[in-house]
Amino acid sequence: MTRISPLSLNGNEATPFPSMFQNIQNHTLIVIEGPTAVGKTAFAISLAKKLGTSIISADSRQFYKEISIGTARPSLEEMGGVKHYFSGQLSIHDYYNVSQFETDVMELLPSLFADNQFVIMAGGSGLYIDALCNGIDDFPDPDPELRSYLKGLLRDEGIEKLQNLLFEHDPDYYKTVDLMNPVRLQRALEVTMSTGKPYSEQRVRQSKMRDFNIVKIGLYLPREILFKRINQRVDEMMSNGLLTEVKSLLPFRHLNALNTVGYKELFEFFDGELTLAQAVENIKTNTRRYAKRQITWFKRDKTVKWFEPIALKEMFESLKV
Repeated sequence: MTRISPLSLNGNEATPFPSMFQNIQNHTLIVIEGPTAVGKTAFAISLAKKLGTSIISADSRQFYKEISIGTARPSLEEMGGVKHYFSGQLSIHDYYNVSQFETDVMELLPSLFADNQFVIMAGGSGLYIDALCNGIDDFPDPDPELRSYLKGLLRDEGIEKLQNLLFEHDPDYYKTVDLMNPVRLQRALEVTMSTGKPYSEQRVRQSKMRDFNIVKIGLYLPREILFKRINQRVDEMMSNGLLTEVKSLLPFRHLNALNTVGYKELFEFFDGELTLAQAVENIKTNTRRYAKRQITWFKRDKTVKWFEPIALKEMFESLKV
């Protein structure tokens, strides 16, 4: 029989599943996290069915209803009757940020816990998971002139200029941030340059107290297997109509929600800068790089218990659910 073994990604032996759930009396948020294509959605849905509960998405790309194929948002069929929140609830034209996410989820949770002791959160957006579990830091409003200056650098010299500036001012945050996300780069630079202190240092705050338990389960696969799954997923997205989805979004390509892997590369194809084969290969490459950054981010958290997402039956048996 195939067994699940905790992974020691943090240098310490992970706690077996049974002890994670022993003597839990209060409401509990089960967080399922890990890199893209590792199998978070399938595992979360299976667990939600066992517990008779619902799922909160912590994948910020899946918030937007117009981009379903390229974000691998689960279909109604894949959801299998499990209620999902924060999945396709926004338009790409809507403004939304991590602070709003924290507020919205905290307002939703009491009603979910009224129906079930357990609620599941699943996704790969580490910043959004951290905001819900630990609270979002309060930073000063940016100086308008500084914001205008950074926007000008991005426009005139490209995202590489912001990346280089961040490496110069805050190399620690540079190692974990999504380097292809200009909004996060600009925000970190605004805080760092306006206060004179690295953004990474200012993000280290005392966690907010939550009135529910939090159990974090990280899903992990050997890198060669994960990368193979990423490549297969991109091919499936193309077969499922990603090119048509991206073409329909060309008039809105300037929106921040579309500044993401899977869409940027195909925009370049439609611009004639790449062949379709080159664009698809770039999606695979950039998704693998994104997965590496996700792993780096999640490994910082010593409270995550890591497991390979295999042998679900045995895993559920160990959970006693």
